[in-house]
Amino acid sequence: MKKYILFDHDGVLVDTEFWYYKAGERALADIGLTLDKDQYLRDMNQGLGTWAQARAAGIDEQTISRQREVRNDYYQEYLRTEAIEIEGVVEALAELSKYVRMAIVTTAKRADFEIIHEKRQIRQFMDFVLVREDYKLSKPHPEPYLAGLKRLGATKEETLVVEDSSRGLNSAVAAGIDCVVVYNDFTKAHDFSQASHRIETLDELKDIILNVT
Repeated sequence: MKKYILFDHDGVLVDTEFWYYKAGERALADIGLTLDKDQYLRDMNQGLGTWAQARAAGIDEQTISRQREVRNDYYQEYLRTEAIEIEGVVEALAELSKYVRMAIVTTAKRADFEIIHEKRQIRQFMDFVLVREDYKLSKPHPEPYLAGLKRLGATKEETLVVEDSSRGLNSAVAAGIDCVVVYNDFTKAHDFSQASHRIETLDELKDIILNVT
């Protein structure tokens, strides 16, 4: 049986990825550019994001830097005002906490994470949280999940990662940790062939935990 779960955050525990996209779309619209969603999703899969399209359109780095700050402000506005709950997450975590220790390993920035969890009940079930500022190399590099293992004092074999993107899956695989992919409409076209399990909701994790030997 697995003893530990390392959760990705955005798209797994809270429904934020659409709003991150919308914030970038709005920031580019401010300078007369249209953010192509399909290309954005392909870029995201490669560890890129909004600004790849801006650079391809010839936008200079000074403008990109300015609009990145604008995007960040828009995103935080959405985090405060939009419905980003994923139904059943808190209940699933409460049940899982009877069997495993859990933590979050996220590429979210600390400021955004703090806004998201001001009034939510998710953090109470976690031993710790690693945000983007807590490690040097981001997913798909294995460093974030290796840092999570070290902090838990866990072995790879004892641990399960829960992700929703191929970038996160590749990070877990590179770290040598079994990875469960939970369905997210925003990442449904990603390549998840290396996942140990595919699930629709976090409710299914309990059976995986109890049946894994």
